[in-house]
Order: sequence, then structure tokens, then C-alpha cells
Amino acid sequence: MIYSNSDVRRQDRLLDEKSALSLLKTGEYGVLSVLCNNTGVYGLPVSYAWNDEKALYLHCATEGRKLRCMDSNNSVSFCVVGKTNVIPDEFTTEYESIILECRAHRNLTEEERMSALALFVEKYSPGERTAGLEYARKLSGITEIIRLDIIKWSGKRKRVDKEDK
Repeated sequence: MIYSNSDVRRQDRLLDEKSALSLLKTGEYGVLSVLCNNTGVYGLPVSYAWNDEKALYLHCATEGRKLRCMDSNNSVSFCVVGKTNVIPDEFTTEYESIILECRAHRNLTEEERMSALALFVEKYSPGERTAGLEYARKLSGITEIIRLDIIKWSGKRKRVDKEDK
């Protein structure tokens, strides 16, 4: 997992790695973009959980367009947008975001699948671990878990200095 902002055009707006890690950990959702051989690109918002190492997990139904696309090309992009603030009188927006280049993997072991579902419970339903894991076990057979191995990622932010007005 290489954090590199070398390809970011606006070098004056770089998000440092510590802030990028915080956004990756706390982001509510991301946009998964996949390349579909016959139909072009496909992007969709999804919830995710990070394993605090080098992988993100997604969950979905066991069939569908994104899975067909990933089966033919497992190179994907994932974008997380954090806090934003539109500043109408300045015709601009403050923002923070990260973009991750990943490889998607399916058909995970049952142990990894349940570990990923536990990450979702911890992130989205803190304090509900016991009930959440029971719920995850019940739905395990009808839920696909996708692991996104992070290869390279970068971050960017824009802040407007109010004192410059």
C-alpha cells in the first residue's frame, strides 16, 4: 500500500498521509469504479470497512453488474470524500478526498468473510457486536464479500483561509 501524491496535479492541496488514513478509517462510504468490457465504466456508492492494514471490504448481493465487471477486470478505483463545505460567495468548495487504486478479490474463505462482516458491524453498528455478528451469520450465505487490496493511493484537500478575505 503505497501512499503517493506524486501524480496529484495541485501539489498545493495535498492531504498528508496521517489525515488520509483518518479519512480512510472514518469515511462513511466510497465510490467504487469498475471497467466493464462491453458496457464501459460503472461507478456506484458503497459502504466499506477497512482492516487497518492494506485492504478494504465491500458487501453486496451474490450477483450483479459490478461483480460481472470485476470478474473480467479486477483493477478498480475507490474514492472516499470526507468533509465538504460549499462557500457560495467565493464560488468554491472546501473538501478532502482520497483515491485508491486496488485489485478486487472474491470467493474469500468463510473465516475472512466473517472477519470482514465483523469489521462492518464495528464500524456501522458500534455497541451491537453480539446482535450484529448473529445477523451477519444469518446472511452470510446470501452476501458476497469483496476484498480490495490497496496498491497505491493519494489524497487531496482544499481549505479556504478565512483571514485572507
